[in-house]
Formats: sequence, structure tokens, C-alpha cells
Amino acid sequence: MSDRPTPPRFSVVICVYTEERWGDILAAVDSVRKQSLPPLETLLVVDHNDRLLHRLTEEYADERDRAEVRVLANAGPRGLSSGRNTGIAAARGAFVAFLDDDAVAERDWLHHFAAGYADPEVVAVGGRTLPVWASGRRPVWFPEEFDWVVGCTYRGLAPGRVRVRNVLGGNASFRRTAFDAAGGFATGIGRDGDRRPLGCEETELCIRLAGAVPGAVLLIDDRAVIHHKVPAVRERFAYFRTRVYAEGLSKALVAQSVGAGKGLESERRYTSRVLPAGVLRGVRDALLGRAGGAGRAGAIVTGVALAAGGYALGTLRARRGASPTFSWGPITPETVTPPETREAAETEGAAA
Repeated sequence: MSDRPTPPRFSVVICVYTEERWGDILAAVDSVRKQSLPPLETLLVVDHNDRLLHRLTEEYADERDRAEVRVLANAGPRGLSSGRNTGIAAARGAFVAFLDDDAVAERDWLHHFAAGYADPEVVAVGGRTLPVWASGRRPVWFPEEFDWVVGCTYRGLAPGRVRVRNVLGGNASFRRTAFDAAGGFATGIGRDGDRRPLGCEETELCIRLAGAVPGAVLLIDDRAVIHHKVPAVRERFAYFRTRVYAEGLSKALVAQSVGAGKGLESERRYTSRVLPAGVLRGVRDALLGRAGGAGRAGAIVTGVALAAGGYALGTLRARRGASPTFSWGPITPETVTPPETREAAETEGAAA
């Protein structure tokens, strides 16, 4: 009889919302199925798109597929936070991992997540997200310090396995018990389909989680790698401007929820050390005649100004009571299942 510990069992949640990413969704699921540490299940949560729900249900209708991939409708309000909460509530694994619908995970992605949980104080483990540019290469003006704009790991994060304030939601995992302690992702913040690209829902959750679980440790292991598609529209400066402004609005919502002290703790180091170094690097490259140096320096300065403007406006709205309200609550099947569905299930159970 082996004394080797049983590896963690992961439920992988992939939130989807549009048929335009059909090929990407199938590729994401396929990358999970090829993991060196097989997941317990993959949950595809469809955000209020009946056609996509039906199509995915048919795609994975085979008996073997149904055992590995479950297709669910987002049972809460529209948006990424509710979709993730639906997946959490349905998850059967002791650990829940999240993968973006337009990303593919490397073979040892879950294996490296699992290694972090050998420490019982670790409640979350994130990974490294690399951009896959639609044009085939990074735009020369696009600073690596702002790769978070396209949902990727940015320059300035420490390498290796390091302790962090928050993980990034498109490449992250949590103990299932973490949600019992802190509740789920807050609605009223984060993405909602193709609307303004807000974010920070994972930041808000991680700060709340650290407060709810004394001694909680959150890690990023840069060996847990995914490759995230960056469509052509997000390579443009117009998207860059929109996204950094939206980030400022999002940070204001986080500060409203958990306080500015915790909400901006990491951002202070980022803006005081990482970004100035990036500007100097861009200026140096420009003086040496290297392509894009001036553009990168200018993009950093513009990004700071727009994010600060978004934060100021978001803070003003909060003071006037114009910001959205937050809701997270405990994550149970009842909290994400529509009343009519619950009533039907209860009726069937009574009849049986």
C-alpha cells in the first residue's frame, strides 16, 4: 500500500459568453483534458446565451464527454462574477481552478497549482499568463508593464513561486473552502460580456479572503503557464486607453468595498517603482534609436494619467452613492439556482 498522498482534485471552471470564441472554447477545454494531473471535471458556464448553451451541450453530449465536461447556464445576473459563482457552487472538487475561454493551459498547469497546496495555509495559487498577439508579435509601443491590460502577467511581478496580495482571475485556483469562508466573487464589479472592460473582481475577493481566513497565504507560481489570445482590437491604442481608464474605475470600486489601504497596497509599489523604471527604459531606448522606445514611455505616462482619472471619477461616484452595490454571500447551489429551477427539482424529488 502506497503512502503517497492523494493529489488534489480540481474542478476547472471556464466561463463563456459568445459563439465568436467557439474554436477558442474547444481549445481551452482540450488543454484541460490533456493535463498531466487530470482534473475531476471541467465546468463550462454559459453567460445568458441560449444558443451557445445548446450548442455546447450538444458538443459534449457523448457519455464520456458528459463525465468530463459539464455545461451549465449562469444562474445569477449577467457577468463574469456570477458565472464564476455558478461554477463554484456546482464544483465537486476540493479545489477550483479558473481558465479564460480564449486561453490554453500548458500540460503541467494543474500540477504546479497542486504543488502549492502542500502548505495547508495556502488558499489560492495563480500562474503566469503569456500573450498570444493576433498580429504575431507585440506592438512596438506596448509596454510590458501594462500587459495586465490584455489579461496577462505584467513586468514588475517577482519570478518563481511568490506570495502575493491577489491572483489574476483568468489563471487562478482556490481551495473550495475559501469560498465558504469569504463568499464568492462580488457582483457589481468585473466584466459583463463586451461592455466597458472593468475588472478587479479577483482582487476584491482575494483581499476579502485574506481578511476572512487568518494566516491565509496566496501564491503565484510562474511555472503554471497559460497562453492567452490577444485579438487585433486589443492591440490598438484606443483599447489600451479604454482599458486603463476602466481599471481606474474598477480600483475605486475595490477601495469602496475593502478600503483604500488594502485596495491600493500593491498599486503604490507598482506606480512608484515599476512604472518609473519603465519610462526610463523607454526613454533610453529612444535615445539609442530602438524602435518603440518613445511610444512605450508615452503609453506608460498616458496609462497612469487615465487610470488616475478613472479612479478619481469612480471615487466621486461612490461618495455620491452612484456606484453599484456589491453582493457576494455564501456560495451554495441555492444561491445560484433560479427559484423556478429549484421548485421544479423539489417537485420531482417529492414525486419520486
